[in-house]
Amino acid sequence: SMVKLICTIADHGDDVNCCAFSSSLLATCSLDKTVRLYSLSDFTELPHSPLKFHTYTVHWCCFSPSGHILASCSTDGTTVLWNPQNGQMLAVMEQPSGSPVRVCQFSPDSTCLVSGAADGTVVLWNAQSYKLYRCGSVKDGSLVACAFSPDGNFFVTGSSCGDLTVWDDKMRCLHNEKAHDLGITCCDISSQPVSGFELKYKSTLSGHCAPVLACAFSHNGQMLVSGSVDKSVIVYDVNTENILHMLTQHTRYVTTCAFAPNIHLLATGSMDKTVNIWQFDLETLSQARGIEDQPKQFIEDWSEDDVSTWLCTHSLKDLVDIFKVNNIDGRELLNLTKESLTDDLKIESLGLRSKVLRKIEELRTEVKSLSSGIPDEFICPITRELMKDPVIAS
Repeated sequence: SMVKLICTIADHGDDVNCCAFSSSLLATCSLDKTVRLYSLSDFTELPHSPLKFHTYTVHWCCFSPSGHILASCSTDGTTVLWNPQNGQMLAVMEQPSGSPVRVCQFSPDSTCLVSGAADGTVVLWNAQSYKLYRCGSVKDGSLVACAFSPDGNFFVTGSSCGDLTVWDDKMRCLHNEKAHDLGITCCDISSQPVSGFELKYKSTLSGHCAPVLACAFSHNGQMLVSGSVDKSVIVYDVNTENILHMLTQHTRYVTTCAFAPNIHLLATGSMDKTVNIWQFDLETLSQARGIEDQPKQFIEDWSEDDVSTWLCTHSLKDLVDIFKVNNIDGRELLNLTKESLTDDLKIESLGLRSKVLRKIEELRTEVKSLSSGIPDEFICPITRELMKDPVIAS
Protein backbone atom coordinates (compact mmCIF):
# COMPACT_ATOMS: atom_id res chain seq x y z
CA SER A 1 0.00 0.00 0.00
CA MET A 2 1.19 3.54 -0.72
CA VAL A 3 0.48 4.86 2.73
CA LYS A 4 0.78 3.03 5.99
CA LEU A 5 -0.26 4.05 9.49
CA ILE A 6 2.91 4.01 11.59
CA CYS A 7 1.78 5.63 14.84
CA THR A 8 -1.34 6.79 16.67
CA ILE A 9 -0.91 9.43 19.37
CA ALA A 10 -3.70 9.53 21.93
CA ASP A 11 -2.37 11.89 24.62
CA HIS A 12 -4.83 14.79 24.26
CA GLY A 13 -7.87 14.84 26.53
CA ASP A 14 -10.12 16.47 23.93
CA ASP A 15 -10.51 17.35 20.22
CA VAL A 16 -7.23 17.79 18.34
CA ASN A 17 -7.46 21.12 16.48
CA CYS A 18 -4.17 21.40 14.61
CA CYS A 19 -0.89 19.62 14.00
CA ALA A 20 2.34 20.95 12.48
CA PHE A 21 5.80 19.64 11.59
CA SER A 22 9.28 21.08 11.76
CA SER A 23 12.17 19.07 10.32
CA SER A 24 12.60 17.22 13.62
CA LEU A 25 9.40 17.71 15.64
CA LEU A 26 5.63 17.33 15.50
CA ALA A 27 3.42 19.77 17.43
CA THR A 28 -0.25 19.15 18.21
CA CYS A 29 -2.79 21.37 19.97
CA SER A 30 -6.20 20.74 21.39
CA LEU A 31 -9.43 21.83 22.97
CA ASP A 32 -7.79 20.58 26.21
CA LYS A 33 -5.80 23.93 26.28
CA THR A 34 -2.40 22.29 25.71
CA VAL A 35 0.22 22.05 22.98
CA ARG A 36 2.22 18.81 22.81
CA LEU A 37 5.58 18.11 21.16
CA TYR A 38 6.94 14.84 19.77
CA SER A 39 10.28 13.80 18.32
CA LEU A 40 10.09 12.56 14.72
CA SER A 41 12.81 10.00 15.31
CA ASP A 42 10.59 7.74 17.44
CA PHE A 43 7.37 9.74 18.12
CA THR A 44 8.06 9.92 21.85
CA GLU A 45 6.79 13.01 23.64
CA LEU A 46 9.46 15.55 24.65
CA PRO A 47 10.17 15.82 28.40
CA HIS A 48 8.92 19.46 28.60
CA SER A 49 5.62 18.66 26.84
CA PRO A 50 2.72 19.46 27.23
CA LEU A 51 3.19 23.25 26.97
CA LYS A 52 0.68 24.96 29.27
CA PHE A 53 -0.27 28.62 29.31
CA HIS A 54 -3.49 29.06 27.37
CA THR A 55 -6.66 29.27 29.43
CA TYR A 56 -9.02 28.11 26.64
CA THR A 57 -8.96 26.02 23.44
CA VAL A 58 -5.72 26.18 21.43
CA HIS A 59 -6.92 26.53 17.82
CA TRP A 60 -3.72 26.53 15.82
CA CYS A 61 0.00 25.85 16.09
CA CYS A 62 2.83 26.29 13.59
CA PHE A 63 6.62 26.28 13.47
CA SER A 64 8.72 29.09 12.00
CA PRO A 65 10.31 27.88 8.72
CA SER A 66 13.65 27.32 10.50
CA GLY A 67 11.88 25.29 13.20
CA HIS A 68 13.39 27.39 16.02
CA ILE A 69 10.11 28.92 17.18
CA LEU A 70 6.66 27.45 17.73
CA ALA A 71 3.55 29.65 17.74
CA SER A 72 0.18 28.76 19.25
CA CYS A 73 -3.03 30.77 19.44
CA SER A 74 -6.17 30.43 21.49
CA THR A 75 -9.71 31.52 22.35
CA ASP A 76 -8.02 33.37 25.26
CA GLY A 77 -7.08 36.11 22.76
CA THR A 78 -3.34 35.45 22.75
CA THR A 79 -0.73 34.20 20.31
CA VAL A 80 2.21 32.68 22.19
CA LEU A 81 5.75 32.05 20.89
CA TRP A 82 7.67 29.12 22.41
CA ASN A 83 11.15 27.67 22.18
CA PRO A 84 10.29 24.07 21.16
CA GLN A 85 13.69 22.77 22.34
CA ASN A 86 13.08 23.52 26.01
CA GLY A 87 9.42 24.56 26.20
CA GLN A 88 10.19 28.12 27.37
CA MET A 89 7.74 30.88 26.53
CA LEU A 90 9.36 33.63 24.44
CA ALA A 91 6.43 36.04 24.12
CA VAL A 92 2.69 36.46 24.67
CA MET A 93 1.14 38.66 22.00
CA GLU A 94 -2.40 39.82 22.76
CA GLN A 95 -4.85 40.45 19.94
CA PRO A 96 -5.60 44.19 20.41
CA SER A 97 -9.36 43.50 20.39
CA GLY A 98 -9.00 40.60 22.85
CA SER A 99 -10.95 38.44 20.39
CA PRO A 100 -10.33 34.65 20.15
CA VAL A 101 -7.33 34.02 17.86
CA ARG A 102 -8.22 31.28 15.38
CA VAL A 103 -5.14 31.07 13.16
CA CYS A 104 -1.48 32.16 13.07
CA GLN A 105 1.23 31.78 10.44
CA PHE A 106 4.91 32.72 10.03
CA SER A 107 6.25 34.48 6.94
CA PRO A 108 8.75 32.34 4.95
CA ASP A 109 11.72 34.37 6.26
CA SER A 110 10.50 34.03 9.90
CA THR A 111 10.52 37.83 10.42
CA CYS A 112 6.74 38.24 10.72
CA LEU A 113 3.79 36.40 12.14
CA VAL A 114 0.15 36.89 11.21
CA SER A 115 -2.65 36.27 13.69
CA GLY A 116 -6.31 36.20 12.64
CA ALA A 117 -9.19 36.48 15.08
CA ALA A 118 -12.88 35.68 15.41
CA ASP A 119 -13.88 39.37 15.07
CA GLY A 120 -12.17 39.59 11.65
CA THR A 121 -9.08 41.44 12.88
CA VAL A 122 -5.74 40.44 11.38
CA VAL A 123 -2.45 41.50 12.96
CA LEU A 124 1.03 41.39 11.43
CA TRP A 125 3.57 41.05 14.27
CA ASN A 126 7.32 41.52 14.13
CA ALA A 127 8.45 38.04 15.21
CA GLN A 128 11.85 39.32 16.44
CA SER A 129 10.73 42.24 18.63
CA TYR A 130 7.24 40.74 19.31
CA LYS A 131 5.77 44.19 18.56
CA LEU A 132 2.62 44.86 16.56
CA TYR A 133 3.63 46.01 13.07
CA ARG A 134 0.31 46.47 11.20
CA CYS A 135 -3.33 45.78 11.86
CA GLY A 136 -6.29 45.28 9.52
CA SER A 137 -9.65 43.58 9.41
CA VAL A 138 -12.12 41.91 7.09
CA LYS A 139 -15.65 43.26 6.99
CA ASP A 140 -17.51 40.02 7.78
CA GLY A 141 -16.94 36.81 9.64
CA SER A 142 -14.17 35.21 11.67
CA LEU A 143 -10.69 34.76 10.24
CA VAL A 144 -10.05 31.04 10.37
CA ALA A 145 -7.48 30.42 7.63
CA CYS A 146 -4.18 31.95 6.57
CA ALA A 147 -1.29 31.13 4.23
CA PHE A 148 1.84 32.94 2.98
CA SER A 149 3.09 32.84 -0.59
CA PRO A 150 6.41 30.94 -0.88
CA ASP A 151 8.34 34.19 -1.54
CA GLY A 152 6.61 36.04 1.32
CA ASN A 153 5.37 38.90 -0.90
CA PHE A 154 1.77 38.35 0.06
CA PHE A 155 -0.46 36.31 2.34
CA VAL A 156 -4.05 35.14 2.05
CA THR A 157 -6.69 35.01 4.77
CA GLY A 158 -9.96 33.09 4.64
CA SER A 159 -13.09 33.96 6.60
CA SER A 160 -16.09 32.05 7.91
CA CYS A 161 -18.19 34.08 5.44
CA GLY A 162 -16.32 32.53 2.52
CA ASP A 163 -14.11 35.49 1.58
CA LEU A 164 -10.50 35.05 0.48
CA THR A 165 -8.50 38.24 1.04
CA VAL A 166 -5.00 38.80 -0.33
CA TRP A 167 -2.70 41.19 1.59
CA ASP A 168 0.78 42.39 0.70
CA ASP A 169 3.63 42.31 3.25
CA LYS A 170 2.70 45.87 4.36
CA MET A 171 -0.90 44.71 5.00
CA ARG A 172 -2.43 46.51 2.04
CA CYS A 173 -5.44 44.64 0.73
CA LEU A 174 -4.64 43.53 -2.84
CA HIS A 175 -7.74 41.51 -3.60
CA ASN A 176 -10.91 40.18 -2.02
CA GLU A 177 -13.19 37.52 -3.38
CA LYS A 178 -16.07 35.31 -2.28
CA ALA A 179 -14.60 31.81 -2.68
CA HIS A 180 -17.00 29.46 -0.87
CA ASP A 181 -20.70 29.96 -0.14
CA LEU A 182 -20.67 28.40 3.31
CA GLY A 183 -17.39 29.79 4.60
CA ILE A 184 -13.74 28.86 4.30
CA THR A 185 -12.32 26.44 6.87
CA CYS A 186 -8.68 26.23 5.75
CA CYS A 187 -6.32 27.38 2.99
CA ASP A 188 -2.81 26.54 1.87
CA ILE A 189 -0.52 27.83 -0.89
CA SER A 190 1.55 25.38 -2.92
CA SER A 191 5.32 25.71 -3.19
CA GLN A 192 5.04 25.42 -6.97
CA PRO A 193 6.10 28.86 -8.24
CA VAL A 194 3.57 31.11 -9.99
CA SER A 195 4.68 34.02 -12.14
CA GLY A 196 2.94 37.28 -11.31
CA PHE A 197 -0.03 37.56 -8.99
CA GLU A 198 -3.56 36.89 -10.05
CA LEU A 199 -6.28 34.95 -8.31
CA LYS A 200 -8.40 32.92 -10.66
CA TYR A 201 -10.48 29.80 -10.25
CA LYS A 202 -8.67 26.63 -11.35
CA SER A 203 -10.70 23.59 -10.33
CA THR A 204 -12.83 21.88 -7.69
CA LEU A 205 -11.97 18.59 -5.96
CA SER A 206 -15.13 16.96 -4.67
CA GLY A 207 -14.07 13.64 -3.15
CA HIS A 208 -15.67 14.24 0.27
CA CYS A 209 -19.36 13.82 1.05
CA ALA A 210 -19.45 16.31 3.95
CA PRO A 211 -17.78 19.65 4.84
CA VAL A 212 -13.99 19.82 4.40
CA LEU A 213 -12.24 21.12 7.53
CA ALA A 214 -8.57 20.99 6.57
CA CYS A 215 -6.26 20.95 3.56
CA ALA A 216 -2.50 21.01 2.99
CA PHE A 217 -0.02 20.69 0.13
CA SER A 218 3.01 18.41 0.32
CA HIS A 219 6.27 20.36 0.31
CA ASN A 220 7.05 19.59 -3.32
CA GLY A 221 3.53 20.69 -4.26
CA GLN A 222 2.74 17.32 -5.91
CA MET A 223 0.12 16.11 -3.44
CA LEU A 224 -2.80 17.70 -1.65
CA VAL A 225 -4.44 16.22 1.43
CA SER A 226 -7.83 17.09 2.89
CA GLY A 227 -9.74 16.10 6.04
CA SER A 228 -13.49 16.19 6.46
CA VAL A 229 -16.60 15.86 8.58
CA ASP A 230 -17.11 12.55 6.73
CA LYS A 231 -14.23 11.27 8.98
CA SER A 232 -12.01 10.50 5.98
CA VAL A 233 -8.72 11.89 4.72
CA ILE A 234 -8.16 12.09 0.96
CA VAL A 235 -4.76 12.40 -0.72
CA TYR A 236 -4.93 13.84 -4.25
CA ASP A 237 -2.35 13.96 -7.01
CA VAL A 238 -2.24 17.71 -7.75
CA ASN A 239 -1.37 17.30 -11.44
CA THR A 240 -4.02 14.76 -12.44
CA GLU A 241 -6.47 15.62 -9.61
CA ASN A 242 -6.93 11.87 -9.10
CA ILE A 243 -7.53 10.45 -5.64
CA LEU A 244 -4.33 8.60 -4.69
CA HIS A 245 -5.59 7.48 -1.31
CA MET A 246 -8.55 7.52 1.00
CA LEU A 247 -7.69 7.03 4.69
CA THR A 248 -10.56 6.09 6.98
CA GLN A 249 -8.92 5.52 10.33
CA HIS A 250 -10.48 8.35 12.37
CA THR A 251 -13.82 7.82 14.10
CA ARG A 252 -14.88 11.50 14.28
CA TYR A 253 -14.40 14.68 12.18
CA VAL A 254 -10.89 15.12 10.78
CA THR A 255 -9.91 18.68 11.79
CA THR A 256 -6.31 18.98 10.64
CA CYS A 257 -3.72 17.49 8.32
CA ALA A 258 -0.07 18.34 7.67
CA PHE A 259 2.82 16.98 5.61
CA ALA A 260 6.31 16.88 7.09
CA PRO A 261 9.00 18.84 5.22
CA ASN A 262 11.38 16.54 3.31
CA ILE A 263 10.31 13.34 5.12
CA HIS A 264 7.42 11.38 3.70
CA LEU A 265 5.13 11.66 6.67
CA LEU A 266 1.57 12.90 7.00
CA ALA A 267 -0.16 13.73 10.29
CA THR A 268 -3.95 13.86 10.65
CA GLY A 269 -5.82 14.98 13.77
CA SER A 270 -9.43 14.53 14.74
CA MET A 271 -12.18 15.17 17.25
CA ASP A 272 -11.62 11.53 18.25
CA LYS A 273 -8.70 13.01 20.31
CA THR A 274 -6.03 11.17 18.30
CA VAL A 275 -3.31 12.13 15.84
CA ASN A 276 -2.43 9.52 13.21
CA ILE A 277 0.98 9.52 11.54
CA TRP A 278 1.15 8.02 8.06
CA GLN A 279 4.20 7.16 6.00
CA PHE A 280 4.32 7.30 2.22
CA ASP A 281 6.04 4.54 0.35
CA LEU A 282 8.26 6.39 -2.13
CA GLU A 283 8.55 3.67 -4.71
CA THR A 284 4.81 3.47 -5.18
CA LEU A 285 4.59 7.24 -5.35
CA SER A 286 7.02 7.44 -8.23
CA GLN A 287 5.20 4.60 -9.97
CA ALA A 288 1.88 6.37 -9.53
CA ARG A 289 3.58 9.37 -11.11
CA GLY A 290 4.59 7.32 -14.16
CA ILE A 291 1.19 5.81 -14.90
CA GLU A 292 -0.29 8.17 -17.45
CA ASP A 293 -3.78 6.79 -17.36
CA GLN A 294 -4.53 6.09 -13.74
CA PRO A 295 -7.33 3.63 -13.04
CA LYS A 296 -10.66 5.39 -12.67
CA GLN A 297 -12.09 5.94 -9.24
CA PHE A 298 -14.87 3.36 -9.55
CA ILE A 299 -13.10 0.04 -9.56
CA GLU A 300 -16.21 -1.73 -10.94
CA ASP A 301 -15.76 0.35 -14.13
CA TRP A 302 -12.09 -0.54 -14.71
CA SER A 303 -11.22 -1.96 -18.13
CA GLU A 304 -8.88 -4.94 -18.56
CA ASP A 305 -6.06 -2.44 -19.21
CA ASP A 306 -6.79 -0.62 -15.96
CA VAL A 307 -6.48 -3.96 -14.17
CA SER A 308 -3.09 -4.60 -15.85
CA THR A 309 -1.94 -1.13 -14.76
CA TRP A 310 -3.05 -1.87 -11.21
CA LEU A 311 -1.17 -5.20 -11.22
CA CYS A 312 2.03 -3.44 -12.38
CA THR A 313 1.67 -0.77 -9.70
CA HIS A 314 1.62 -3.49 -7.03
CA SER A 315 4.58 -5.42 -8.51
CA LEU A 316 2.31 -8.22 -9.76
CA LYS A 317 3.52 -7.91 -13.39
CA ASP A 318 3.77 -11.72 -13.65
CA LEU A 319 -0.03 -11.98 -13.54
CA VAL A 320 -0.78 -9.51 -16.35
CA ASP A 321 -0.87 -12.13 -19.13
CA ILE A 322 -3.01 -14.61 -17.18
CA PHE A 323 -5.50 -11.88 -16.29
CA LYS A 324 -5.59 -10.62 -19.92
CA VAL A 325 -6.24 -14.10 -21.36
CA ASN A 326 -9.11 -14.52 -18.90
CA ASN A 327 -10.58 -11.06 -19.62
CA ILE A 328 -10.45 -9.90 -16.01
CA ASP A 329 -11.89 -6.37 -15.79
CA GLY A 330 -12.65 -4.36 -12.64
CA ARG A 331 -15.90 -6.13 -11.81
CA GLU A 332 -14.33 -9.59 -12.30
CA LEU A 333 -11.31 -8.54 -10.23
CA LEU A 334 -13.49 -7.69 -7.23
CA ASN A 335 -15.17 -11.13 -7.48
CA LEU A 336 -11.99 -13.22 -7.55
CA THR A 337 -11.60 -15.82 -4.77
CA LYS A 338 -8.82 -18.14 -3.62
CA GLU A 339 -10.54 -20.99 -5.48
CA SER A 340 -10.87 -19.12 -8.79
CA LEU A 341 -7.19 -18.08 -8.60
CA THR A 342 -6.09 -21.70 -8.07
CA ASP A 343 -8.56 -23.66 -10.21
CA ASP A 344 -9.61 -21.27 -13.01
CA LEU A 345 -6.58 -19.02 -13.43
CA LYS A 346 -4.13 -21.81 -12.47
CA ILE A 347 -1.83 -19.52 -10.50
CA GLU A 348 0.68 -22.01 -9.05
CA SER A 349 2.58 -19.72 -6.69
CA LEU A 350 1.03 -19.51 -3.23
CA GLY A 351 2.90 -16.24 -2.56
CA LEU A 352 1.44 -14.57 -5.66
CA ARG A 353 -2.04 -15.85 -4.84
CA SER A 354 -2.03 -14.51 -1.31
CA LYS A 355 -0.49 -11.19 -2.40
CA VAL A 356 -3.12 -10.58 -5.07
CA LEU A 357 -5.90 -11.57 -2.64
CA ARG A 358 -4.56 -9.12 -0.06
CA LYS A 359 -4.50 -6.34 -2.65
CA ILE A 360 -8.03 -7.18 -3.85
CA GLU A 361 -9.21 -7.05 -0.23
CA GLU A 362 -7.75 -3.52 0.02
CA LEU A 363 -9.66 -2.58 -3.15
CA ARG A 364 -12.88 -3.95 -1.68
CA THR A 365 -12.39 -1.85 1.45
CA GLU A 366 -11.82 1.17 -0.78
CA VAL A 367 -15.02 0.44 -2.73
CA LYS A 368 -16.91 0.12 0.57
CA SER A 369 -15.60 3.41 1.87
CA LEU A 370 -16.34 5.19 -1.42
CA SER A 371 -19.88 3.91 -1.51
CA SER A 372 -21.07 2.47 1.77
CA GLY A 373 -24.26 1.73 -0.15
CA ILE A 374 -26.27 3.59 2.50
CA PRO A 375 -28.53 6.25 0.94
CA ASP A 376 -27.37 9.67 2.11
CA GLU A 377 -30.75 10.51 3.66
CA PHE A 378 -30.30 7.63 6.15
CA ILE A 379 -26.99 9.08 7.35
CA CYS A 380 -27.00 11.72 10.09
CA PRO A 381 -25.82 14.96 8.45
CA ILE A 382 -23.86 15.83 11.58
CA THR A 383 -22.12 12.64 12.72
CA ARG A 384 -22.24 10.92 9.29
CA GLU A 385 -23.35 7.72 11.01
CA LEU A 386 -26.33 5.53 10.07
CA MET A 387 -29.39 6.88 11.90
CA LYS A 388 -31.32 4.23 13.82
CA ASP A 389 -34.63 6.06 13.51
CA PRO A 390 -34.46 8.50 10.60
CA VAL A 391 -37.23 11.05 10.21
CA ILE A 392 -37.61 13.22 7.12
CA ALA A 393 -39.02 16.66 7.85
CA SER A 394 -39.95 19.25 5.24
